[in-house]
Amino acid sequence: MAIDLAELADPRHTAMLVMEMQRGVVGDLAKFPELVKVSDERNVVANAARAAEAARAAGVRVVQCTAAFRADRAGSHTDNCPFIKGLLRDPNHMLEGTGAIEVMPELRDPADLESRRYHGFSPFTGTSLDQTLRGLRIRTVVAAGLSLNLGIPGLCLEAVNLGYRVVVLTDAVAGMPAEYGDAVMANTISLLAARVTADDLITAWQTPLPS
Repeated sequence: MAIDLAELADPRHTAMLVMEMQRGVVGDLAKFPELVKVSDERNVVANAARAAEAARAAGVRVVQCTAAFRADRAGSHTDNCPFIKGLLRDPNHMLEGTGAIEVMPELRDPADLESRRYHGFSPFTGTSLDQTLRGLRIRTVVAAGLSLNLGIPGLCLEAVNLGYRVVVLTDAVAGMPAEYGDAVMANTISLLAARVTADDLITAWQTPLPS
């Protein structure tokens, strides 16, 4: 079915959610070399940055969905998931107040909102993101960032469950290994969201809105 992207991502009711584009995830302090490699090969950071710049120019609110841990781990479940247990063998992983949790410089802008979480893998549960978007009268969310292993599928599923329409930027997301990420896009994300490139969306946002 053809997508009316101009209507779906109309700036008047759309927000861009940038998922974990942080220095400790995909930047200079990252501890996921395979994810960094795939992201670099697919220009994920650059494509997400271009889309975010176009979003701001079009009046689309950009929300940085970030993850962090307190040093005392308060507010975080640390023993209910093998992946988290593995991560937290490093006591300094993604600590509040460190450079690792900073948004990548290419994606950072003072006008952006930030929704930080201390638990789990998706941006809605346990945060005020849903209330923030409803306060902005958002109906469509555009997803970019990391990763297709956990965060992006979680974002899409939660957004759909909450009643939002979802667009995923195919060249501004990645998973590891790369082939697995592609399979998630084809077999899971396709059931939840419209899939478009950053250029497709930028073109739609640069097209004048009907009066």
